[in-house]
Amino acid sequence: MKFECASCGLRIDSLHFKQKGLMNPKLTSICDICIQHQLDPKNFENKVIQDISQVMLYGFSGKKTDSRQLKKAEYLVDRTQKKQYEALIQDFDSNEVAQAQIDRRDFNQAIIDSEDGKINYVPKLGVDFAVNMENLGLKADFSLNEVDYIDRERIRARYNYRCQYCGRRGSSVDHKDPVSLSHNNNFDNLILSCSECNTIKSNMPYELFIKLNDRISGINKKLVKYENTLANLKEEFAQAKRYLAGQVHLRGVVSDPELNAIRKQNKKLQDAIDSLQSDYDALRNTRKSYFEAGWKLETEQENPDII
Repeated sequence: MKFECASCGLRIDSLHFKQKGLMNPKLTSICDICIQHQLDPKNFENKVIQDISQVMLYGFSGKKTDSRQLKKAEYLVDRTQKKQYEALIQDFDSNEVAQAQIDRRDFNQAIIDSEDGKINYVPKLGVDFAVNMENLGLKADFSLNEVDYIDRERIRARYNYRCQYCGRRGSSVDHKDPVSLSHNNNFDNLILSCSECNTIKSNMPYELFIKLNDRISGINKKLVKYENTLANLKEEFAQAKRYLAGQVHLRGVVSDPELNAIRKQNKKLQDAIDSLQSDYDALRNTRKSYFEAGWKLETEQENPDII
């Protein structure tokens, strides 16, 4: 859920408006960045957050108002720069590597200094997150994968170039515990995967990925069969094309009844490969969606708060 700050006007995640309370959490009319900017929530109206606080039985820190008293808000951040700041804040909120290295108060202060002109830089859309951060004076090491070439080859040889998650061919050295969270490049934290499983797993905890993966062992075996069958058919098709090219060269003609028959046979084989590839891709996409949904549901289940 996103709220609009009554002070700066930025529409950002609700975590920036939530504070701990004695009994229940409370929501503030302005974001934590503006509060760090020495602004008092009690001086600002925010009817939406006020209403949500009431419905959720949360406390509310802000100027109480009703619909008849609402005034047109004047925001600190220029309208032309809102999207840039919102995008950067969202990037930081979702980047565990940056959060592990940069204190949120330091990040907030950089945003404040940028808004006030003390830092002569406004975040830019379409610019790499690390570049925007560096221009704001915030440095983080996003290259935490320090596995050298020799260790990578040892892992590949150890697992015979087979993905240890799905069984297909693989050459991607994966960190069981995500390196962005553990910074662990030790040999016992490394395993071999295919590029697809490596991408799907991403920063998912190893235990959760294995639990989800064990539930679809039959699907993984089917993916291996698809991969092997497609590889064999594609090799057979490549040989058939080479044979046709050789016959054309030997006969000195481009078209005759026998060559045309070979072409028709090759076309049927290509159609079969395309159909099988389509089925394979559909299953891969379904599997990917399964992991994404499983991770999201697990995260939501561990979070007792809907905000």
